[in-house]
Amino acid sequence: MTESRDPGISIMLSGFHRMFGPDPRHIIDAAKILDDRGVDELLLGDHVVIGSRTDQYPYGEFAWRVDDQSGPLEEARIRPDEPWPEPLTLLTAIAAVTSRLRLGTGILIAPLRPAALLAKTAATLDVISGGRLELGVGVGWQPEEYTALGLEYADRWRLLDETMLACRRMWEDVPASYHSSSASADGIYCVPQPVQARLPVWLGAAATAAAARRIARYADGWFPLTAWTPDTVAAGAEVIREAMAAAGRDPAELRIRVPLVLKWNRDGSLDGPATMEPAGALAEIGVTLLWAVIGPHLELSTMSEVSAFVDQLMKATDR
Repeated sequence: MTESRDPGISIMLSGFHRMFGPDPRHIIDAAKILDDRGVDELLLGDHVVIGSRTDQYPYGEFAWRVDDQSGPLEEARIRPDEPWPEPLTLLTAIAAVTSRLRLGTGILIAPLRPAALLAKTAATLDVISGGRLELGVGVGWQPEEYTALGLEYADRWRLLDETMLACRRMWEDVPASYHSSSASADGIYCVPQPVQARLPVWLGAAATAAAARRIARYADGWFPLTAWTPDTVAAGAEVIREAMAAAGRDPAELRIRVPLVLKWNRDGSLDGPATMEPAGALAEIGVTLLWAVIGPHLELSTMSEVSAFVDQLMKATDR
């Protein structure tokens, strides 16, 4: 592993319609604040459609709140009729008004997009942003999304693998060829290609042996979606690094993003030292980004309050 340094700060913007109304341009305004304040990365989530059974969410409550973040849980629960702007579209608009902020999906349900279309859309966004895209991918958790697009939920992992391996070919080869059970092509030109020599892909998944092999084949980062502790992250990272080494890749290049558990003072302000206390230990085990959610659970009602919260967070990181 390379010499550790303090993890960067990643912020997911979600549920802004609850805070500021239905116009998604408020998310763009908040992204400009993140860019100005030195936040390392912005994340947006993805659902093409949502079925009514949000109670079947496999990772606890389907809610904006992360563990002990502020705000009542009832207000933080996500209903099926909440809007989910298409993330690559919205990130393109954000790219046009920011200059340094990394732009990520956390996660994009990649199997719902045809490989050639996803490769072209992602590469175009990387070009427009000047090489700032971080493409987080996964398979989602609702069968209804797959049914709505004429796909089989049972095929989700195979579709993810075939989609991402095809994207890699189109991002790296001109012309490109790929062959799979879902789509094949010979000698096609998918141009423009990404600005980044290797467009970073993050896999959102538990650190199983299968997930480790996937990261080793086509990804660069790991985004745990299940409950975690420093010990479980360290163990999962070791499994992934072993798979990368077996595939002939440098294990030291693995990136890891885990939730930043916010701590609060009695007056409701952010307790920066307590929030950042685990950062050093997490850096030692290879965590490169800590992420927090700005959403309705924080009870922010103006863009000035969003700005003040970001200022508190970045002050806690000595930025």
